[in-house]
Amino acid sequence: MPSATRNRGSLAESGPGRTPSLVRSLQTGRRSVVTTVCLLGVALSAVTSHGADAESAASSEKRLADAIGFLAADELEGRGVGTAGIDKAAEFLAAQFAALGLNTALYEGTPFQKFKMNAGVSLGEHNQLTFKTTTADKPEAIELKSGEDFIPLSLGGSGKLDLPVVFAGYGITGKDEGYDDYAGIDVEGKAVVILRHEPQQDNPHSAFAGTRDSQLAPMWRKVSNAYEHGAAAVIFCTDEVAIRKEIETRRKQLDEALDELNKAHDEFKKIERPTLAKVDEYRTKIDELADKVNDQTKKLGAALDPLMKFQVPGGNEASRIPVLHCRRAVIDRILKATLDTDLSALEQQIDKGPMPHSREIPAWRLVGEIEVIRRDVEVKNVVAVLEGEGPHADETIVIGAHYDHLGFGGEGSFVIGKKEIHNGADDNGSGTAVLVEVARLLSTREKRLPRRVVFIAFTGEERGLIGSARYCREPLFPLDKTVAMLNMDMVGRLKDEKLIIQGLDTASEFVAVIDRLNEGFGFDLTKKDGGTGPSDHSSFYLHKIPVMHFFTGLHSDYHRPSDDVEKINVPGMRRVAEMVADTAVAIAEADMRPTFVEKASPPSGGGGGEGGDRPYFGSIPDFGQERAGYAISGVSKDGPADKGGMKGGDNIIKLGESKIGSLEDFDSALRKYKAGDKVPVIVERDGAEVRLEVTLAAPR
Repeated sequence: MPSATRNRGSLAESGPGRTPSLVRSLQTGRRSVVTTVCLLGVALSAVTSHGADAESAASSEKRLADAIGFLAADELEGRGVGTAGIDKAAEFLAAQFAALGLNTALYEGTPFQKFKMNAGVSLGEHNQLTFKTTTADKPEAIELKSGEDFIPLSLGGSGKLDLPVVFAGYGITGKDEGYDDYAGIDVEGKAVVILRHEPQQDNPHSAFAGTRDSQLAPMWRKVSNAYEHGAAAVIFCTDEVAIRKEIETRRKQLDEALDELNKAHDEFKKIERPTLAKVDEYRTKIDELADKVNDQTKKLGAALDPLMKFQVPGGNEASRIPVLHCRRAVIDRILKATLDTDLSALEQQIDKGPMPHSREIPAWRLVGEIEVIRRDVEVKNVVAVLEGEGPHADETIVIGAHYDHLGFGGEGSFVIGKKEIHNGADDNGSGTAVLVEVARLLSTREKRLPRRVVFIAFTGEERGLIGSARYCREPLFPLDKTVAMLNMDMVGRLKDEKLIIQGLDTASEFVAVIDRLNEGFGFDLTKKDGGTGPSDHSSFYLHKIPVMHFFTGLHSDYHRPSDDVEKINVPGMRRVAEMVADTAVAIAEADMRPTFVEKASPPSGGGGGEGGDRPYFGSIPDFGQERAGYAISGVSKDGPADKGGMKGGDNIIKLGESKIGSLEDFDSALRKYKAGDKVPVIVERDGAEVRLEVTLAAPR
């Protein structure tokens, strides 16, 4: 394709005898919408004044390469929340903005909008449990050792316990399956003993998912279901079928190790007069294989009833009840003492139906303390301001990119079980570096822009758009005076000139503006509708602000340690930076602000667990809230929640008969209904409880 320099010149040059097509179209009056004319009429002056000759392009690319090289270096530890590396990135960005002469004395003299986020969970020191009888004539206490008899789980919370105990089967409420372990039993304020997995795991025709786990099996779903029914603690036990399967797997591995050992021995016996070298080789091999046999023998023994590891998927909610995993032998002891049965017998009875066999375990209480420590750290958005000049100077354009990434992996990474730095060169070192370059392009113009520009490097995007949601809750300038938001996320892999821009339909003027500007760039544009999606522009769109989201596409290194700088297209980043800067100037110099267009469509990604086979509710979660409940940042236009009177900022604490303490609880409760059901909802709004009714729609 023609170079970016030549393309940009063809748009900017308008000397004698060279009337650009934009000017001709305006002169002939072919624009039917007045606001479109007002916005497009400044497209010629919208081109940034930085120039695009070879020297300036080279300087720009060096700055971009240096910036992304710093942001994606191993020393920055993948810019994970809670690492020293993400703080280094924030300081770097602050210094870059300050060097450009931008106003960074915004929050107590700094550019940092600070707040707290959870950075991980660990097992505390105070974890003691005892099962005690309440029978006066025969008191008994069974003391449990942490790490031997039980272990707290990371998806639960902390608390001191003195609770009655109930056996609640598999802890499942499956409306479509016609099965409910909580039917006819009161678990309010009690500790519930729950088996892992599901009934009839050996039956391929099971009402659940045959021999596979269904959507009802995940532990977080069961914890949510217990919480919805009022349980105060959850005690998981491994089901017998799972143990049998594990034992069979370990037995096969032991048999294979024994076969290898026997084969090596038989092969050596065939050698009539082995040399000393052969004897030594045989001894070494036998030692290795014997170690392997011993290891597999230990694993077979451990498979009889292993304790889980502390870290399990799900949870991380401040409202969580204590959750632990306990060995079957402990629960069998109290079951035999009071009900003359054990877990194995109860499992068999459940499987025959399947039919729930939940029951109270009389005369026993669970007493003790569980301590799960959630580490809160201070995080910060990095904000800088370029003030405008003129009658529209009180209106704001936000240009943003998130600078956090996945740190050393873990949740969100596609590399499971391996701790390795995820440098995130493209995601989103590229967008962050481009943000700084856009700030340079706009701040070095000879003439001030007519509207203010706020540059924001967001934190917490990988955790659920937390930084951008926080800014929208506590904006530096009023959101009703914020006329547009331009977002860059993963703009470092431009290939075959393909550039994706989402949100062009969120303002009636945007498509024409981008089409005209692109005549000077020659990008192969993909125009994606909608203002919501998995990046920070969503937070602004939910506040009725037009958005554009710039993106060069997914790739095989996404959320993997291999997303490194050597794969970055730096010249492509420069051209994206110039395109974003020109877009900002076009919006800033328009006579009228962009006209917001709201779409009656569900948010990308489902929002609140509403995709797939679940009925559609139409809410968008607010992951930045730390209170008990399911906080929402907005509702989808004309969706069930919108029609039911819900608003952004509401916090759902009850859905139907289910208590809601987290997003997981909401997801679990929602699955118990079908399209067309009218469901009562209680929300917290402005310090008061508001009762609403939402009619659920078909899944989308």
